Amino acid sequence: MDILSSTLAAGGNAAATSESPIPVWFMITSGIIVVAILVFDLLLVVKRPHTPSMREASIWVAFYVALALVFAGALFAIGDAQHGSEFLTGWLLEYSLSIDNLFVFIIIMGSFSVPRKYQQEVLMVGIIIAIVFRGIFILAGAAIISAFVEVFFIFGIFLLIVAYRQAFSSEDEGDGENGLIRFLRKRINVVDEFHGNKLRVTLDDNKKYWTPMFIVFIAIGSTDVMFALDSIPAIFGVTQNAFLVFTANVFALMGLRQLYFLLGGLVDKLVYLHYGIAAILGFIGIKLIIHALHSSDWEFLAWGHSIPEVPTWLSLTVIVLAMAVATIASLMKMKKDGISFKDVSADQSDESEEA
Repeated sequence: MDILSSTLAAGGNAAATSESPIPVWFMITSGIIVVAILVFDLLLVVKRPHTPSMREASIWVAFYVALALVFAGALFAIGDAQHGSEFLTGWLLEYSLSIDNLFVFIIIMGSFSVPRKYQQEVLMVGIIIAIVFRGIFILAGAAIISAFVEVFFIFGIFLLIVAYRQAFSSEDEGDGENGLIRFLRKRINVVDEFHGNKLRVTLDDNKKYWTPMFIVFIAIGSTDVMFALDSIPAIFGVTQNAFLVFTANVFALMGLRQLYFLLGGLVDKLVYLHYGIAAILGFIGIKLIIHALHSSDWEFLAWGHSIPEVPTWLSLTVIVLAMAVATIASLMKMKKDGISFKDVSADQSDESEEA
């Protein structure tokens, strides 16, 4: 328990020693509210599996965006402008990176032919898995940063590599199956057809079989873990406060399910989006390296203290501009190719009717 407490304290205070800590009552209250909303959302999905309409998805996305803005506003209201701006920047960063998740989710859902009315449940389980594992990664990251601040060099270089691959890699996303899924398929009995939302069924031969739904849960969960390996180092470049890192991740993930249904077929039409994400990751990678130069006690890196640190407002500006430019350029490309929003919406409607 002492280790956990020291880790949270280290993560919460690493950002700046001159800042006042976030009040405990604020963290507890906001945590209870967020958990209550997540439980309500989960129960809604389990008890009423369906394909959300564009209107329903829009309302939920707007609600979760408003919730994040209210949380940021609450931080500003208690007189904590620094933490408020850090949360806002971190949330926008994670929200931007989550768009990349959506593209892979669409591939997984399509490759396994998941019935649309059960896709909400699959996404919700995936989000819960992502929150749990990201919480673990954040605690581990805060502990490592507290013990070895030079880890920011590793984070920064890693993000620069990921940014390069995001921008210039021509690798195909594949069929949605990673190594873990292929391993499981060879070693367990899996039926070809879905049986509602059941994970396991007994067939006429009295043998138990796993359903494709189980494989899809594993695929979504393992994919979320892989994305966390990119996003957690990135947000530590914005703030080292473990509470803010975790809440920014949670608020970004909470609206991801509805965003999937809202954007749907539009995501793969935003052909320049990966360049915007690459620009953000590259910028944060450089920011982490500069921060490491300032924080390191290694004498041969003392020259790095003369390099100005990147302020939070500049990070926020870069994130917004990168995503705006990439989105506008993609929409212009759609218009040039004769693809309209009506065409995308019609494709989504056809898929819903087939499901």
